[in-house]
Amino acid sequence: MTRLRPPGFSRSMLVIGLLFLYLPMAVLIVYSFNASRLVSVWAGFSVHWYAELFRDQQILTAVWMSLRIAFYSASMAVCLGTLCAFVITRFPRMRGRTLLSSMITAPLVMPDVITGLSLLLLFVQMAQLIGWPVDRGMATIWMAHTTFCSAYVAVVVSARLREMDHSIEEAAMDLGCTPLKTFFVITLPVIAPALVSGWLLAFTLSLDDLVIASFVSGPGSTTLPMVVFSSVRMGVSPKINALATIIILSVSVIAFLAWFWMRRADKRRRRG
Repeated sequence: MTRLRPPGFSRSMLVIGLLFLYLPMAVLIVYSFNASRLVSVWAGFSVHWYAELFRDQQILTAVWMSLRIAFYSASMAVCLGTLCAFVITRFPRMRGRTLLSSMITAPLVMPDVITGLSLLLLFVQMAQLIGWPVDRGMATIWMAHTTFCSAYVAVVVSARLREMDHSIEEAAMDLGCTPLKTFFVITLPVIAPALVSGWLLAFTLSLDDLVIASFVSGPGSTTLPMVVFSSVRMGVSPKINALATIIILSVSVIAFLAWFWMRRADKRRRRG
């Protein structure tokens, strides 16, 4: 008979790490179906709080606003971050390149409190000097999120550009392509995975932000993290558990579909 070997140290640490990450989410999902108003007391299975969630106009409005801000911020951050990454990687002798690189990476290590306060003071001074923005709202949150999300996109795209073979672009220009056409025909398809990754990262960061949005938002522009945080301060509502469960399941479904699509594409490449 073969003896079963005890699990190794690495496997044990893997199991402990996965439990540490996903066990709280599993508990949250279970308690989202709790019939009791008290979050920590189980009183039976019920979907009552899901119905209450979809009747809560404040949460639904905050979700819609957060999704719009995240989409606009991620899209603009991809444009600005790609331009910055292209300048940094393709113009090594440009004056001020080191300063530009430092200014791009600064938001990555800057505390959110300092970033939010700086942007708040900027918007206040702009309103006094040019009369815009008149009040803080969705536009100011969008600009604030674009500011720090662009830095993350620039880092992701610049890493991809450094690994790219420049001879392909040079061959295209030797055959008559203009630099602009070369960028859209050759460079853009090659860095497309980095653009998608940067967009998803920026979308997640914008959707998750609380501190910066608290500084630059105003009345009528409450995002989802702000609603959740204010609700938690007054006591965790079972509706928040239901909302978190929907978000977790949505992300899980999207991740599974992406994995399934990539697996099918990989199989097709191997067969071809």
